[in-house]
Amino acid sequence: MRADARKNRDHLLAVAGTAIAEQGVDVSLRDIARRAGVGLATLLRHFPTREALLEALLRTSFDGLTARAGELETSSSPEDALVSWLRDCVAWTTEYRGVTVLMAAAIEDTESALHAACVTLRAAGARLLTRAQAAGAARTDIDGTDLFALVAALAWLGDQPSLAPRADHLFDVVASAILTSAANTGTGGTPPPGP
Repeated sequence: MRADARKNRDHLLAVAGTAIAEQGVDVSLRDIARRAGVGLATLLRHFPTREALLEALLRTSFDGLTARAGELETSSSPEDALVSWLRDCVAWTTEYRGVTVLMAAAIEDTESALHAACVTLRAAGARLLTRAQAAGAARTDIDGTDLFALVAALAWLGDQPSLAPRADHLFDVVASAILTSAANTGTGGTPPPGP
């Protein structure tokens, strides 16, 4: 790719990231193009579909979260690795409103541009969960699919203005429900704010 084309593509991705963070994944492609100072045809030349745009935008984050799982697997205890990764995933999903809906759909749709990245991300979390289960640190009646669903549920909580102040507390509740020994993780110690 030519340097100017790469620069234009990177600019479109930066603008799209800001627009999606503000308005959610359903933001108009026309609005993204307008914000970027280009025509819709230019945006579509780089990213022929909304999903192609999202895949390009999210790929770096997916790769980073997958790599983070690998790092935690070798550097942290099984329970700490699982909770840290879960917290990282939830924090990331709240950056882009509505992304968890797309991720859940992409897991089931093998034709989706996001399918492979979502499957890889789910597998990374499943490895951390399996490691924690093997160490006796996590309940054994959940799997990687359940963990992925919990990330989506926790991200949804953070998206709700009335529940956002309780999101950290509810994360601790969910994490302690996953683990067989919450006392070792530091979870469970944050009381909910207000009534």
